[in-house]
Amino acid sequence: MYTRQFFVKNGLILAAVAGIFAACQQGNKPAAAKGADSSAQSGNGIEQRLAYVDIDSLEAHYDYFKEKKAELEKKKEAAQNEISGRERQLQNELYALQQKAPTMTQAEGQAAEASLQKKAQQHELDRQNKYAQLQTQEAQFNEDLQKRLDETIKKYNADKRYSFIFSYRAGASNILYKDEAYDITKDVIKELNAAAPAKK
Repeated sequence: MYTRQFFVKNGLILAAVAGIFAACQQGNKPAAAKGADSSAQSGNGIEQRLAYVDIDSLEAHYDYFKEKKAELEKKKEAAQNEISGRERQLQNELYALQQKAPTMTQAEGQAAEASLQKKAQQHELDRQNKYAQLQTQEAQFNEDLQKRLDETIKKYNADKRYSFIFSYRAGASNILYKDEAYDITKDVIKELNAAAPAKK
């Protein structure tokens, strides 16, 4: 049986969505009303404000992400079922050929074997093509989500109140500690869901 590895995995889509904005605020420029005051002083006296987005929470509450992921999962399941069914059919044909082989002439056996090999080769080609199509759709999905998130972060931070906005994911982040006072995830999710993208 061929190994069936599919591309849709939990937490895959937005694993590296650190939107870093280097427009530092000078002096004592006041922070915007919304969001936490996450001020920090760099060595040269430039004030920097930091925030983060919890990617696990974003994926759990961003409606467009959930809808598109469900569509991809459905396509993955359909592809797996189709491939598995075709493999079972080839196995049954092989078993039938093995059972019938003792009664066949050498020429008949060779012809039947060649026919089955051709079917197996075509199946492998179809399998690879189907997986390639799914991977292409995944890449397009990733690109679309990244674009939507980047645009939302830029809009949210249009007043430059944050110098850096990081991504955080439990167990898969370089951030060893986070203060929830600087969590802007809910605001970002609200902005994303408010965009209400048209279904494709």
